[in-house]
Amino acid sequence: MNRAQMRTSAFAAVAVLAGSVLAACGSGSGATGATASGAGDVENAKVAFLMPDLASTRYELQDKPLFEAKMKQLCPSCEVIYQNADSDAAKQQQQANSALAQGVKAIVLDPVDSAAAATIVKTAQSQQVPVIAYDRPIPATPADYYISFDNEKIGSMIAQSLVDHLKAEKAEGGILQVNGSPTDAAAGLIKKGIHSAVDPSGFKLLAEYDTPDWQPEKAQTWVSGQITQFKDQIVGVVAANDGTGGGTIAAFKAAGVKVPPVTGNDAEVAAAQRIIAGDQYNTISKPIKIVAEASATTAYAFMQGKKPAGKSTLYNTPSELFVPTVVTKENIKEVLFDSGIMKAADVCTGEYAKGCEELGIK
Repeated sequence: MNRAQMRTSAFAAVAVLAGSVLAACGSGSGATGATASGAGDVENAKVAFLMPDLASTRYELQDKPLFEAKMKQLCPSCEVIYQNADSDAAKQQQQANSALAQGVKAIVLDPVDSAAAATIVKTAQSQQVPVIAYDRPIPATPADYYISFDNEKIGSMIAQSLVDHLKAEKAEGGILQVNGSPTDAAAGLIKKGIHSAVDPSGFKLLAEYDTPDWQPEKAQTWVSGQITQFKDQIVGVVAANDGTGGGTIAAFKAAGVKVPPVTGNDAEVAAAQRIIAGDQYNTISKPIKIVAEASATTAYAFMQGKKPAGKSTLYNTPSELFVPTVVTKENIKEVLFDSGIMKAADVCTGEYAKGCEELGIK
């Protein structure tokens, strides 16, 4: 299968899965979800949308408005209670308690700490309020549903893309691995996926680091130390998201040495700019519209007293896991711009205008 066919296949898989969420939610078919809010009238009902941090810009700029828009379409009189915990698990617990006190009929939760979030799930379910885990799973206590992109697949895809590139370039040396937060179960899945590609690659894993709270500054500090230790042995870096990738690139630039190929994940605007400029090798396109709208549709089904069936099960939770797409300089125009995910006016500014022009992005 050539690269174009692979991209077509990936987009087709996303479309099929998105349709299956809508169909499952509409049918209200039985699942093993622990709770379902009372059936019937949902007019003026409230739903909580609780996001984990501000380190990733996507939650404020994409997830929130997309979820709110879909909920408004499904239930014009419903109210979305949005909160961002800013990487504070205790604060997220308080936000969940506040939402429950306000009488929400469902909670969509992207946990700061996947283990600590078990308390939120138990508390909500004890009040017959269903919890939809969003983006990050909650392993210890099954939520009623889990919606995300396939995080283990994401890890393997960004790492394999880097490994293939390094082999094509006949690179000789080792790889650094910059993982996500140790309290985030999704980061653990990404880490597992990365290892599945790096470990058998033939490239030595020089060192790896679990980045607290996904903070780019902490990733930068750690990578700076590795540059001092390993110097030109570093031929590539697998970073688990665009924030840690950006921190990694900043470390190499601060050290005044050549930036090796660095991965990312989330397709943030800054990452697109770095790819266009040649500073970042890849990212992952996870059209957030898909998961945001699917979670709104699923939450609305639960609010109506239905129990949507998942297409798979993860951590004993009915789940829907969508397929992402690797983005490099080679396909960024097609995947991010021709598709309408990004606009040239938002990306091709200042120093990036020339690079966009060279790639035909306009």
